[in-house]
Amino acid sequence: MKSLLCIIFMTIGFCVLAQNSADNDARLKALSDKSAEYHRKTDGESDGYRIKIHFGVDKTAANEVKQKFSSAYSNIIAYLDYKQPNFVITVGDFKTRVDAYAAFKRIQIDFPNAYIIKSKIKPVK
Repeated sequence: MKSLLCIIFMTIGFCVLAQNSADNDARLKALSDKSAEYHRKTDGESDGYRIKIHFGVDKTAANEVKQKFSSAYSNIIAYLDYKQPNFVITVGDFKTRVDAYAAFKRIQIDFPNAYIIKSKIKPVK
């Protein structure tokens, strides 16, 4: 009798575990799908920091600053954006302000008007 009760309880336990596993798999799939949809909508961008090194109305001057920066700091990406009425050059994709500050101290030597800003950043590859 005891062994029969033991077998019944073990069978019920395995059924419950199997059901929980299926529920967890469904939840993980839903979470994965939501994450993929979010990254599609935001192009994978997240909150972070960049360093603004130039802004002005002259596009030629902005391109020259970007070129000068890219030749001096080839390991840091430079971005040219147009925010009416100015052309803005921002550099880097830093997750934390501490990371941005370390690069800022080096960049400030060549670009003394540079400063750190909050920005959407591209994922680091």
